[in-house]
Amino acid sequence: MRSRIERVQVHVLRAPLPEPFAFSQGWATHRSSVLVEIQSSDGVSGWGECLCHGLQPPEIAAEIIRHAYVPRLIGRAPSDVEVIWEELYNFTRPYGQGGAVVNALSGIDIALWDLLGRTLGQSISRLLGGRFRENVEPYVTGFYRRKNSKYPEDGILEAQRHIADGFRALKLKLGFGPTEDIAYVRAVREALGKEVRLMADANCAYAVPAAREIIRQTADCHLLFFEEPLAPEDIEGYRLLRKLGITSVAAGEGLLGKHACCRWISGGALDILQPDICSSGGFTELRKIATLCQCWNTRLIPHVWGSGICLAASLQFIATIPPSSMCLQPVPPLLEYDCSDHPFRTELVFNALGREPGGWVNIPDRPGLGIEVNREILDRFGA
Repeated sequence: MRSRIERVQVHVLRAPLPEPFAFSQGWATHRSSVLVEIQSSDGVSGWGECLCHGLQPPEIAAEIIRHAYVPRLIGRAPSDVEVIWEELYNFTRPYGQGGAVVNALSGIDIALWDLLGRTLGQSISRLLGGRFRENVEPYVTGFYRRKNSKYPEDGILEAQRHIADGFRALKLKLGFGPTEDIAYVRAVREALGKEVRLMADANCAYAVPAAREIIRQTADCHLLFFEEPLAPEDIEGYRLLRKLGITSVAAGEGLLGKHACCRWISGGALDILQPDICSSGGFTELRKIATLCQCWNTRLIPHVWGSGICLAASLQFIATIPPSSMCLQPVPPLLEYDCSDHPFRTELVFNALGREPGGWVNIPDRPGLGIEVNREILDRFGA
């Protein structure tokens, strides 16, 4: 008899931050996560995660899973993962198509792939067709603002700590006013020199005029990319910024699913697309988004901002991304590596996902996601 889905459990985790931090949209006081555990009739469990942004209540995705998805999962064959994805998406289409609904579906999809990999004894990246790489270079996500801190001085100190820890690519948080942002980028670049790669992320803080001024005034700082300068609804604005030809324009964590990403990719709105596997549809949908990127030669660098489950899923997906492009000196993808405060990010999983002495991150090749969940953490931080 074929294995069937026997139980689906949703774990809502929440932990207060020892010290709140700010980005352009507000103050984060907690780190949260929605974890999905799917158990088969064979007694095997697979794990997934639904991304919780800095200000996102985890209960939204959790209730969607419990009330819309779970009744349609029990008794299904876990191996029908793509059929399940399309049927669940179609069922929620009248009130979904994006937002927390696709966010919730992402966690289910990741859990199903993890379950399938564990059952077959293969890593997810092998099941998806193989691995282009065994490790990946990380870049730092951090540089959130704190009360009673002084900028750019404290930003420079944080950058120096990350460099001492082996990182060679850093992403600054912008969105605090064009004049301050410009001065901040220039000060950090001057302090670090030319060898360190710098990126910037405004978290949708601006309209085109302000974003254009920041790009022009920091041109000699050679940003690798400028992430989310505008709101995710402003596709025409992104096209205008890209046409400046000064720095690569990146976005995509707010574009959930292939339908949302398609116009942006085919319409030439972005240099770099940044979907999050825990929010944009899981492995099933991201492999299709990756194909669209390949068709239009759009670079793909996934967004990553979650627990160890999110990191593990992102690594499995990154292993499958073709380099841009296939040539003698290809450009590999990067791994967004969250260095901001997170009380349960690393403790949640065994087989910790650490960096090598040279700074790169190994991609696990154990079954499924390649990790084991620490259930004591579920009890300690369960909401």
